[in-house]
Amino acid sequence: MVNNKFEAKSRNVEDLVCVDLHGYLDAHTAPELEKALADIVDSGKNRIIVNFNGLDYISSAGLGVFMAFIEDVRNSGGDIKMSDMNEKVYSVFDLLGFPLLFDIVKTENEAIGKFIESEPIKNVE
Repeated sequence: MVNNKFEAKSRNVEDLVCVDLHGYLDAHTAPELEKALADIVDSGKNRIIVNFNGLDYISSAGLGVFMAFIEDVRNSGGDIKMSDMNEKVYSVFDLLGFPLLFDIVKTENEAIGKFIESEPIKNVE
């Protein structure tokens, strides 16, 4: 039997929310990720980094959770950036064309940098 343990823990990094994923993300565990993302979006946060460092497996059901949220997050002026994927998890994203839809970077610090780069320049008078 496959180990179906999964955990999604949120933490604040400056004005961003980082979600650390651990374990196996499949049809049985996807609702936990869905709830974590819904809680973030419902709280008015829209600049999200998902750190895949502890994720061992992802199925199409897990991918579907991200698709369910990306449009609303972007329509509110935010984004979901993804970091720290192992080769096996990245290959699933790549196979389905997700690198064209999502900003997938090697490290969480790189994702933070991309959010900082995308901030509008404030007028200084």
